[in-house]
Amino acid sequence: MPVRAFITGLAGTSLTPGERSFLRSAEPWGLILFKRNISDKIQVSELINEIKMVMGRSEVPILVDQEGGRVQRLAPPVWPQYPPGEAYGRLYDLNPKCGRAAARLGARLMASDLEPLGFTVDCLPLADLRIAGADPVIGDRAYGETPEKVAKLAQAIADGLLEGGILPVLKHLPGHGRASADSHERLPVVTADLATLERTDFAAFRPLAALPMGMTAHVVFSAVDPVSPATTSFKMIHQVIRGFIGFHGLLMSDDISMGALSGSLGERAGAAIAAGCDIVLHC
Repeated sequence: MPVRAFITGLAGTSLTPGERSFLRSAEPWGLILFKRNISDKIQVSELINEIKMVMGRSEVPILVDQEGGRVQRLAPPVWPQYPPGEAYGRLYDLNPKCGRAAARLGARLMASDLEPLGFTVDCLPLADLRIAGADPVIGDRAYGETPEKVAKLAQAIADGLLEGGILPVLKHLPGHGRASADSHERLPVVTADLATLERTDFAAFRPLAALPMGMTAHVVFSAVDPVSPATTSFKMIHQVIRGFIGFHGLLMSDDISMGALSGSLGERAGAAIAAGCDIVLHC
């Protein structure tokens, strides 16, 4: 059975007839669920089981963005409210060992929410730095301002997810924290020189290069490629993400329907695959 190189979203809390037909014919690699797809534990478990039945595969990757804070698709009152990433950073500043332990435990608890429902992948951790003056789209989602601190907390979170049977996705390679715009809306351009980026933004990802999955950033880094964002830039993926950072896991794009990218969805998907992404994400 061929496995297509894309992940798709769904419209609501159950499959429509059109979605059933699409899943059978297009055979996506996996699916990603959002708040619009989730109401309670029984419903989401039944939806995931239906997806697997329709696709005829028991091991369909089911993804979710469950970070805590502003980005939490499984939310109260059914599920606990988890803290944003910066909370672990504040604790780390008081006691690094306690900060790492809290981050690992928080991720382990999230995995215990996700795994029994049938989720297999959480789009976490972030290794984006919190940069003063940047767009707040990352903001309190970041664990801190220094590469060492961010990498250690990100690794702790990845470890917690893995302990709970959930695969982590490292994002947003090679760094979204310095971006001057929200890539959901428009294309950010980072003008920092390469030496600065390698010392800061890119450096946070290097200790995490062995993680199994990663997600690109829709961000232009003019010091490397002044035209294309990392998602569709051969130079960024091969020289920076695969090269300097050394990440060799499965690389997926961020959502290709975001405002940062241009062209038709087909053109965006083709550009991401041609640049070196293994999987295209369409939410």
